[in-house]
Amino acid sequence: MEDFFQGYKGRALEVLKKYNARVWGKVTIHTTRGEFNGTILPRAENDDDKHIVLKIETGYNIGIDIVTIKDMKETGYFKATYKIPEKEFPYTPNLPKVKLFGTGGTIASRLDYRTGAVIPAFSPGELYGAVPELADICNLTTEKLFAVFSENMGPEQYKALAIAIGKEIENGIDGIIIGHGTDTLSHTAAALTFMVQNSPVPIVLVGSQRSSDRPSSDAALNLMHACIAAGHSDIAETMVCMFGPTSDEYGFLHRGTRVRKMHSSYRSTFRTIGDTPVATVSRNDGVKPIKEDYAHRRKDRNVKIMPYFEEKVTIQYYYPNMQPEIIDALVDMGYKGIIIAGTGLGHVNKPLYPALERAHKKGVHVYMTVQTLWGYVHMFVYDTGRDMMAKGVIPGENMLPETAYIKLGWALGQTDDPEEVRRLMLTPINSEITPKEPYNGYLVYQGGVPEVESFIRQFRK
Repeated sequence: MEDFFQGYKGRALEVLKKYNARVWGKVTIHTTRGEFNGTILPRAENDDDKHIVLKIETGYNIGIDIVTIKDMKETGYFKATYKIPEKEFPYTPNLPKVKLFGTGGTIASRLDYRTGAVIPAFSPGELYGAVPELADICNLTTEKLFAVFSENMGPEQYKALAIAIGKEIENGIDGIIIGHGTDTLSHTAAALTFMVQNSPVPIVLVGSQRSSDRPSSDAALNLMHACIAAGHSDIAETMVCMFGPTSDEYGFLHRGTRVRKMHSSYRSTFRTIGDTPVATVSRNDGVKPIKEDYAHRRKDRNVKIMPYFEEKVTIQYYYPNMQPEIIDALVDMGYKGIIIAGTGLGHVNKPLYPALERAHKKGVHVYMTVQTLWGYVHMFVYDTGRDMMAKGVIPGENMLPETAYIKLGWALGQTDDPEEVRRLMLTPINSEITPKEPYNGYLVYQGGVPEVESFIRQFRK
């Protein structure tokens, strides 16, 4: 027997039965706050019994408090599957060949109404069913490598991606796209920058902040921009392609070693830190470089695949009163590398000094970065920094902490010789270390300030 009241219980279930309304039924609900029209959705397993969830015509979901309901009438019934049918991608001569590797994440996801969670459920091939405009941009083939949230991406997936990318490049692909969840998108971008070197074609990581079933989803536009960048751009680097401004005007292409997710929910969450984005990308104008120094697309198939990673590496975010036993415990557990995100120019408290010295003597590779994100490690300025360098801590220049973590894992996957690790860490591969920050590489200012508000009003009426 079909369950017409999926997830509803207690008082909410009694209300549905009272008005003969079913889950997936189209209803008109009269409440003390007005009239609402939409489709009744299932409740998540752990939700309360005080609300009925309605998907309204705009596509958004709202919760209606049952104590406000005066009347409810079912006007139709249609059990939605919220599944996009997979379609065969058409081939168009003279368009570039692009390969999309699916890993999961919000750009290839749907809402699971049983739990209320977004789950990686769309296969990459279904993306064409959702975004038919892709066929006008490139000849897209897809392969689902993983189906995981981005927090479950790690060295195993990084290495598999690098190897798969190498094979596609050897087979003549014109560009690579990786569909990826946004939470650790920058980590994977950094890993692929180090593991796939001298690529002749663009490698573009893309995700979305909002799932495909939401009207404000950025999935389709980000994917179109990624296809333009992968298929038509002259920039043959590992990049992240995401929303630029909060409008739908254009997207940014960020270098994989200098990009960071900076807001938990904004669509324009990704920022290039300590530098400028490489380019903008839009449907009308294509790819427009911002920087002049970038690796250009080539016709050869030469690429260097270096899928190495030592998993016993960690980041330690310094905080006041941090205890030395934390460092000691990492050494005892066999960790081979530690990235410290220090305060200011790269500082920690003095009680940590003996533990850091013991770590160095045990062969642990310790590198300092700054938790300010913008700026450089300068350990010669104060006694604190000079003392730590004497105990084996190595300044990480202006590498982002997450990028330094990825690079140290990659370096230690190849060697544990201190001098060779140091050489690998401090030799830039693609702007993870820069000789200086551009004058406009740090633009962070406070809302409410008159000049900032004047600038914002030009765009937000």
